Amino acid sequence: MSKLTIVATIKAKPDQIALVKAELEKLIPITRAEAGCIDYDLHQDISNPAHFMFYENWESRELWQSHMKAPHLAAYAEATDGAVAEVILHEMNQIG
Repeated sequence: MSKLTIVATIKAKPDQIALVKAELEKLIPITRAEAGCIDYDLHQDISNPAHFMFYENWESRELWQSHMKAPHLAAYAEATDGAVAEVILHEMNQIG
């Protein structure tokens, strides 16, 4: 199976930006150590600080799905419950 790229957009509620950012940052070292993680980079929009984006590359979709079931993702979801306005996930394959 080919490498999987994930583009995840997370939009924090305006009054919850600092909380969401802190919780997203906690995910970085843990996720980068996971089996199959090639890249896991967090970005924050310059003009809209409530908008975050993860650019991720995984060795396979199966390994990414394991990541999505990991305890640290569940802890993030619990810590940010009610603080996130929107999450959009794009599963992508590189074509060029």
